[in-house]
Amino acid sequence: MQENRPALTSLPADIRCAQDYVWAAEHFLSPERHAYIAGGCGREVTLAANHAAFDAVRLWPRLLRDVRHGHLARTLLGRPLQHPILLAPVAYQTLAHARGEIEVARAAAATDSGFVLSTLAGCSLEAVAEQAGEERWFQLYFQETREITLDLLRRAEAAAYKVLVVTLDSAIKLPSPRAQRAGFRMPDDVQAANLAHYPPVAPITLERGQSRIFQGVMQRAPGWDDLAWLLQQTDLPVVVKGVLHPADATRLQSLGVAGLIVSNHGGRGLDGVPASLDVLPCIRQAVGANYPLLLDSGIQAGSDVFKALALGADAVLVGRLQTYALAVAGALGVAHMLRLLREELEACMAQAGCATLADISSAMIFKATQED
Repeated sequence: MQENRPALTSLPADIRCAQDYVWAAEHFLSPERHAYIAGGCGREVTLAANHAAFDAVRLWPRLLRDVRHGHLARTLLGRPLQHPILLAPVAYQTLAHARGEIEVARAAAATDSGFVLSTLAGCSLEAVAEQAGEERWFQLYFQETREITLDLLRRAEAAAYKVLVVTLDSAIKLPSPRAQRAGFRMPDDVQAANLAHYPPVAPITLERGQSRIFQGVMQRAPGWDDLAWLLQQTDLPVVVKGVLHPADATRLQSLGVAGLIVSNHGGRGLDGVPASLDVLPCIRQAVGANYPLLLDSGIQAGSDVFKALALGADAVLVGRLQTYALAVAGALGVAHMLRLLREELEACMAQAGCATLADISSAMIFKATQED
């Protein structure tokens, strides 16, 4: 498999907007790695739907509003944020840059951005914490045993991660057909550093006629009792990622989960599910106005952030776009991408007549049947 082209040490002159990092990354990632990062599952129906959903939303601006004292600050989960754009947990960032998540953490710290580290990071959570800013969160996958899951949690607490993000929508990790067609295989030097020192778990032995999915992979998938157990193990706010159905949202809310991330895993989970943006309003309606909701999957521009906030999100997370920027220019690229997204959001707010995030609401979204 080909190696990546080395990342730049200065900003590329031809990046004019955050979305430009999408095409720029193709010149820095090997074809196989690019296919793995860019691809979705199945026929990539959901991957395409995520972007189409944002394109379909029309903004409805107002005139002559005073925005001269505008800002992007928000309090979320009791924590002050300088802006509502967080870096999503992305696995194996060392595929894009040799220093992977350490570079991403440096960019987050430099831009006062929230940063969520993946369990499957290519760098250890302890090493990343040394470079990260105050607003560092840890994303947890349930492991094969509660002992390993609990140890990961305790390590995150010891390293002063502030919020625990539990991903529940990826019990089965299917290969991307696009990556397979490109000949991708995980390089030997790219590993899940946080899991490296744990002993391998014994494989499940299947009897004749048993399914390698139902009786195999799903044998160790977490259930509601596992989540209830986890909530009892920590005082950190626990946010669940991967919510698409309002019934799941309200059950999680009643269980004591601190907030939810509306997400379809960027089209890398079950193909054919709705775009995250499309289900966001009904989940907001189900959990009420004041319950913390975030959204990921498909954010590529500041106007996308505005649309997500208008439809019910309190904040958004950026996944692939951060990896593209990382591949192009390391920490500098990620910081630049975040700055561009912030300025794009500010420009969108100013033109729409919104001085603060509190001014952004569904009233800013145009519907063809609507009357003013």
